[in-house]
Amino acid sequence: MIVADLSQIEGRRYSARRQTQNIAGGVSPIQATAFSLGYVTLDPDGGQVPWHNHDQEEVYILLEGTAEMCLGEERSVLSQGQAVYIPSGEFHQLTNIGSTPARMIYCYGPAGDVAHWRQELAGTLPIAGVDAPPLPTGSQPQFVPIPEGESK
Repeated sequence: MIVADLSQIEGRRYSARRQTQNIAGGVSPIQATAFSLGYVTLDPDGGQVPWHNHDQEEVYILLEGTAEMCLGEERSVLSQGQAVYIPSGEFHQLTNIGSTPARMIYCYGPAGDVAHWRQELAGTLPIAGVDAPPLPTGSQPQFVPIPEGESK
C-alpha cells in the first residue's frame, strides 16, 4: 500500500503566496498515470494560483475559505464545499479574497507536470492581456513575479 501523508509532504512555496503539496504525482509517493492530485493553501488577502492554462482538464474543490475563480471570460466567488470544472486549454486563476487561508484540492488528468509551475518559478508566466487573454472585468489582478535584480 502506498500512502501519501500531508503532514510529511513539505510541498513547494510559490511567490504568488501559496503552498502546494502533491498528493498524487510530483514528489508524492503516489505516482498515478491518469491524474495528478494536490492540496493547496492560499495565503489570506490575495494568495493565488495565477492566470494560466494547460492541456489537462482539471477540477478545483474549495475546502475552506472564500476565493475568486476566473475561468475564461467568467468570474465567480467560490465558497467552502464548491467545486469548479476547468476544461482543457481554458485560462483560469484562483485568488483568496478572504482574511483567512483558503484551502483547496486540485485534480487534473492526465497526470504530468504543468508548465505554469515552472513558469511561475522562473518569472515567465504569460501576462493577462499581454501574452494571454485578459482576465474577466472586475477580477483580482494576476500575480506577476518580478525577475531577480529588477524592481517595480
